[in-house]
Amino acid sequence: MSVGMIVNLMRGGVFQVFILCAPVLGAALIVGLIVAIFQATTSIQEQTLTFLPKMLVILAVLAFLGGWMFDVMGNYTVNLFSQIQNLGK
Repeated sequence: MSVGMIVNLMRGGVFQVFILCAPVLGAALIVGLIVAIFQATTSIQEQTLTFLPKMLVILAVLAFLGGWMFDVMGNYTVNLFSQIQNLGK
């Protein structure tokens, strides 16, 4: 096993984490920004106001993209397990 193989495995893992987390984090960021603009324009400074909209949007994104996320993670895991036999060489 070479250092290049380890780096490629780590790079692939980080890339998968980024791909799977990006839609959820992006949706939460957009909702947080909208609520922050609303709070700034109405002078409502309630800190807990952003919690419920963010939670609902995150749950909606997970419900909508959950199947795709599990499919991507399953394919990555199968690919990783298929490479185990090459790691010992």
